[in-house]
Amino acid sequence: MTGPFAPLSATAQSSQSQSANVAWVQIEAQPNLNSAQEAIRGYAGRLPDVNGFSLGQGWYAIVLGPYSREDAAQVLRVYRREAQIPRDSFITFTNQFRQQFWPVGTDFLTNPPRSTLTDQTAETQESAPQTEITSQAAPAPKPPAPDETKNEALRNERALDRTARMQLQSMLKWAGFYDSGIDGAFGRGTRASMAAWQEVNGFEVTGVMTTLQRAALLKQYNAILDGMDLRMVRDEGAGVEMMIPLGVVNFDRYEPPFGHYTAKGDLDAQVLTISQRGDQATLWGLYDIMQTLEIVPTSGPRERKKDSFVLIGEDGHMVSHTEAYLRDGMVKGFTLIWPAGDEERRRRVLGEMKASFTTFGAALDPAAGDNGTQSIDLLSGLEIRKPKLARSGFYIDTSGTVVTTAEAVAGCARITLEDDIDASVVATDSENGIAILRPHEPLAPISTARFQRAVPRLQSDVAVSGYSFEGVLNGPTLTYGTLADIRGLRGETSLKRLALNALPGDAGGPVFDAGGAVLGMLLPATNGTQKLPEGVSFVADGSAVLALLQREGINAQTTDALGTVDPVDLSTSASGMTVLVSCWE
Repeated sequence: MTGPFAPLSATAQSSQSQSANVAWVQIEAQPNLNSAQEAIRGYAGRLPDVNGFSLGQGWYAIVLGPYSREDAAQVLRVYRREAQIPRDSFITFTNQFRQQFWPVGTDFLTNPPRSTLTDQTAETQESAPQTEITSQAAPAPKPPAPDETKNEALRNERALDRTARMQLQSMLKWAGFYDSGIDGAFGRGTRASMAAWQEVNGFEVTGVMTTLQRAALLKQYNAILDGMDLRMVRDEGAGVEMMIPLGVVNFDRYEPPFGHYTAKGDLDAQVLTISQRGDQATLWGLYDIMQTLEIVPTSGPRERKKDSFVLIGEDGHMVSHTEAYLRDGMVKGFTLIWPAGDEERRRRVLGEMKASFTTFGAALDPAAGDNGTQSIDLLSGLEIRKPKLARSGFYIDTSGTVVTTAEAVAGCARITLEDDIDASVVATDSENGIAILRPHEPLAPISTARFQRAVPRLQSDVAVSGYSFEGVLNGPTLTYGTLADIRGLRGETSLKRLALNALPGDAGGPVFDAGGAVLGMLLPATNGTQKLPEGVSFVADGSAVLALLQREGINAQTTDALGTVDPVDLSTSASGMTVLVSCWE
């Protein structure tokens, strides 16, 4: 044993049931490595089991350990009584640490320490009674002034207002000692939780916390915010004031209506301030637009009210929380973006931001920060969410049922029509590459497909309607060509061959004959090793599409009339029938 308390052995740490019991006594946290190294040398010269770990974001902890939870409480009690460590030292756990910086060359996080006890010493320790142990370290410095008596603590406690009393209950609940309501009333349950906290943290057990003890609990509660550097920021130009974690983000730029605070360290966090003039339509428009951004994942709770909204998006990578309010003809708010898996710190930082958020003055100048850079993929400097694949489809009945290519709906976490209408796959024909979609809410398309049953003439004019550029343009375009063959290259009757230059986004779109009837659905270009000449496209024949629809009990219009239609009328009909189909991850 290297000191008055035994560190955990490797055997104990390798046991899953005991590893959760590993505890440390944190005695200091320094804001940079140099100051941490200087401070730790002083402790290491007079105390055993001194270790140093990075906490992240430039902060470094000086701790004693590792111990069992029981031994950690004893270490805290003895050393604090002897004034070997600060009175506000506290117990912490391994999951708060990152890399070890002291002792040099040691790594307790990945290579737990082996016991330094010999078998004989260990046997003696196991058989010895657990009496109070005193430190063998250097002479103690002058002890601090004594803590308050119980009566003094009661008098100071009575001076607390209801908010402070509720905060104390909340902190005790966070620490795991209190499980009743947060009401500010110090009844039997609150007193019992105070006593339990005092016992674990090495204080005299009275059930009344002194001013020093409340400060120690507050330090424990706020330890998770070490390195966040929460500061009140007042932005005169945006008319917004709130606490911002300047330890992890820096102000970067204005791109109205947002002020951008971007990550400055290894924590991938981001803060946006929101400020613009407007009315309810502006507020609701912002609510809709923000849901198209990459920084707002599609899953998560969201609520829009008459004069405010809360928008939360979460996935395996991030949690995004936005709040915005309409006040005095201005929309103001904020967004906090935080990496997933760091929920406790995110929740605490968000709580500070929400509690401190205030508005004043004017809104952000629409020209603020204008650098002349524009991009169709960006909105006020934020990347717009894009699907992994976008293809075309077309309506075949008045409730909004859609036919598209099977390629467009393969491996999608979400399928949408026109970007924001959710849809589900009803049926697929993998052999012919056809899929049928149904919107979650019934739609009323402007026009629907009318399938051609007659055999068209070879070399007759045809046209495909599709989102050639995968949604970059607001509507579909018509691409003209000719019917090269009524069969595939191997004589397949379920295919037709076209002489037509199609783009990937056109796949799934309807192919029209000269009279505006649908011959079939355009298939995507093949991805095999065989390269076809330019201008060769294939169509899933209308009969194959009708067979799949019939199998699913879906009725579609047909015709056997061959004729011609004015190009303007064809364009109008095709535009009302063709739909953008997007596949999202």
